[in-house]
Amino acid sequence: MRPRNSLAFAAILFTTCIAGRLAAQGQPPAPAPTPQQGPPAQGPPQGGRGRGQATFPAQQRTLADPAVIARGKTLFEINCRLCHGADLRGGDMGGVNLLRSNLVLTDQHGELILPVVKGGRNNPGMPVMPPFPQIPDDDVKAIAEYIHAVAFTMRGQGNPPASEAPVVLNIVVGDASAGKAYFAAKCSSCHSETGDLQGLATRISDPVQLQNAWVAGGGGGGRGGGGGRGGRDAAAAPNRREIRVTVTPPGGQKVEGRLDRLDDFIVTLTPADGVQRSFTRNGDVPKIEIQDPLAAHKQLLSVYTDKDIHDVTAYLVTLK
Repeated sequence: MRPRNSLAFAAILFTTCIAGRLAAQGQPPAPAPTPQQGPPAQGPPQGGRGRGQATFPAQQRTLADPAVIARGKTLFEINCRLCHGADLRGGDMGGVNLLRSNLVLTDQHGELILPVVKGGRNNPGMPVMPPFPQIPDDDVKAIAEYIHAVAFTMRGQGNPPASEAPVVLNIVVGDASAGKAYFAAKCSSCHSETGDLQGLATRISDPVQLQNAWVAGGGGGGRGGGGGRGGRDAAAAPNRREIRVTVTPPGGQKVEGRLDRLDDFIVTLTPADGVQRSFTRNGDVPKIEIQDPLAAHKQLLSVYTDKDIHDVTAYLVTLK
């Protein structure tokens, strides 16, 4: 115990001597250390509703000029409504809910949305979005501003700026003769104006709905339908979009049913008995055959130009 006490006493004595020397030199002893404070917080202050500025990117975003939003709405109706729906929550082609998309919520003025529109997106387990390189950058940004304006309203933050007069969308602006020629070249192998498409414009009188229907593959039964060239029975129409799959395991019996999931590791389907089944994939094993009745329409999504869509729509509205 004595050696330890001696060391402690020596340490105290040494400290006292240092303090005395500093005092003799007129230098005040160093102040006691205080807790270190970091740099001031960057960005707007934290706070909930009614307390300070918002901190989320979607809440900090400023809305575009009303004219840009109005133009974006028109472009959205033409290019995006089919997949993402009139309310942006998903449409006939199974597009994602844009009001809940993390990419859309993070985007400010189209800088994140633009690459996806131009290059497409193909994530496992998600609907495939084909690329649309033909849409000008300014049009994509206008669409993004419209999406943000709708999201702004949905969050209950008031009404977005709007144009003085509502935009009346007239999409029947194409050349019906050119549309008929395009139909004959690209569509007549599966559809007929005197068969499944007869009276199409009467059944779907709204040109916007008609355009969405034919781009998505709806509105007609196709030549393979239960009704032949006359179209499918109305009760069977909902299943016409269903993707079917046939799985053949090595040395096993074929299993057929509705395709529920397909990726590099697993295929899941629901046969006629309603009992879902899954098979592990290893390269080309098991053998998988997919029957997608809308495959041709999906392949054309990345090929259509705006003129093609307008021309075909102008032709189809004449089928009454």
